[in-house]
Amino acid sequence: MLKYLAKRIGRSILTLFVIVTLVFCLLRLMPVEGYFANYEKMTEAQIQAGLQSMGLLDPLPVQIGRFWWNALHGDLGVSHIYKVNASVTGILAKKLPISIQMGVFAMLLSLVIGIPMGLLMGRFKNRWPDKIGTAIIVLIQAVPAAVYYLYIQMYGTTALGVGLLFDASDWRYWVLPVCSMSLGNVAFYAMWLRRYMVDESNKDYVRLALAKGVSESNIALRHIFRNAMVPLVQYIPSAFLNTVVGSIYIESLYSIPGMGGLLVTCVQRHDNTMVQGIVLLYACVGIIGLILGTSRCCWQALCWAAPGAWHWALPPRCSARCCSGCPRCTPLLSPWPLSWPHTALWPVSCTARCSTPCP
Repeated sequence: MLKYLAKRIGRSILTLFVIVTLVFCLLRLMPVEGYFANYEKMTEAQIQAGLQSMGLLDPLPVQIGRFWWNALHGDLGVSHIYKVNASVTGILAKKLPISIQMGVFAMLLSLVIGIPMGLLMGRFKNRWPDKIGTAIIVLIQAVPAAVYYLYIQMYGTTALGVGLLFDASDWRYWVLPVCSMSLGNVAFYAMWLRRYMVDESNKDYVRLALAKGVSESNIALRHIFRNAMVPLVQYIPSAFLNTVVGSIYIESLYSIPGMGGLLVTCVQRHDNTMVQGIVLLYACVGIIGLILGTSRCCWQALCWAAPGAWHWALPPRCSARCCSGCPRCTPLLSPWPLSWPHTALWPVSCTARCSTPCP
């Protein structure tokens, strides 16, 4: 596991280096107006002197090496257009916390609503909970997001008695943006969890459990739901980090001073230093999300979802890996991988499945 994770981290660092270096090189092909706030009033000698002082007349490899050296020390340069002579790191540090808070709330809300919604849809397939949930998912995915964002703002501001200018000190101003940001993930989690639960319900271990008299609710909650969560768990870290970096439309709609529209604004205003700093941040966020999808914390969540998925990574507690019902053993050590639902149905006796007694 550590070797695999080390390879993933190494590839991720290489990918990050290639992406940011490529953007850095492309920005050097852009007009130099993005490095001067009053470019129209400057003479050619002043422009050349300014470029020389910023090191932009040095060979490209020298510029790339200087950029990465400064970036590793936390210096992403200064903004020349967005906020004149302001540190890029300082600008991002002021805008990132509010986007993180809003992203955390939106992600938690989407999990709290989407997971139970998908569970009910999968549990009561083709019945009224499934039909209502399907209608909600189709509505969220079929209608353009900008349309229902506007309706949420139009009627929500009146219902909550809030204005259009965001006030971080009043909790009511957080409700509408958080709800709007969570809608897409609610539909995603509910739709895919329902689909995976329907697939799991047609497998042999479910039929075996039904034949042995296990209740449908017990099978759905303890077996089908956990196995259906396995494919979803690995996408939660990346989805969380993507939510954290903000939503361009929602943050502009509610006048939220976050990260959402910052990249677009800097591109439109040709602030090249800000653009390369934001691209570096976004690339780091995406790569960290991919790494977390295969990290130890994700696998621990997978263990909770389906203990059998982790069983080969655990040391055996008895020589025969029997562990059917011995109080000192667990279904994690079942001789058959990914078969923990079967394990729970065996008689509580070590001798029922192996001849070697547990120590």
